[in-house]
Amino acid sequence: MFFCLLCSFSFAIVEKTNAQKGMIAVREELRVGCLLMAAGNAERFGENKLLCAAWDGRSLIEHALDAIPRECFARVLVVTQYPEITALAKERGFETLQNGHPERGQSETIRLGTAALSDCDALCFMVADQPMLKRKTVAQELEFFRAHSENIVGLGHNGVRGNPCLFPARFFSELLSLEGDVGGSAVIKRHLDDLLLFEALETELRDVDTKEALEALKKR
Repeated sequence: MFFCLLCSFSFAIVEKTNAQKGMIAVREELRVGCLLMAAGNAERFGENKLLCAAWDGRSLIEHALDAIPRECFARVLVVTQYPEITALAKERGFETLQNGHPERGQSETIRLGTAALSDCDALCFMVADQPMLKRKTVAQELEFFRAHSENIVGLGHNGVRGNPCLFPARFFSELLSLEGDVGGSAVIKRHLDDLLLFEALETELRDVDTKEALEALKKR
């Protein structure tokens, strides 16, 4: 009788251990894709800021591409309307997708990218005009997301949300239904209880929408 109880107890421990290993394996195998949104018309800037605007000796798009920790993602996709950006992305081994209708706004890039990366378990959405964003910070945010993979995770500073933002697959349908010049913020606003922020330096969140913003950044 004692032997049977001991065997049952041992079996339970083995089963629990195997289950824990399984949970760890699932977390490690989480396929996260990265979507770099680089298709905007930059109307407020007055010209193609991603290629023409320079900060610290490099264009904004070069900073954005180099901020992607390729080794951390299952796939990296750059959505753009510009052949020059397509070429730069391919030089780094990234996938590319042409946005033939940038006039439809951010939602078009999000829909195209989300559909193309639908085999992933989660997506990291990055914008291309944050020249002070560090590769290390993106990697750390991704690790934070892996520990909270049912939540939306955004980069933030003192409670203010910025980019990149990570969405688990359960939000893909809402991202695919976006229309007009709206982004993932529209989805986040409907699910604020699911939002977590990963703390970063305020400077890393700064984006460049105007030439004045770029000049202010250069003076820091």
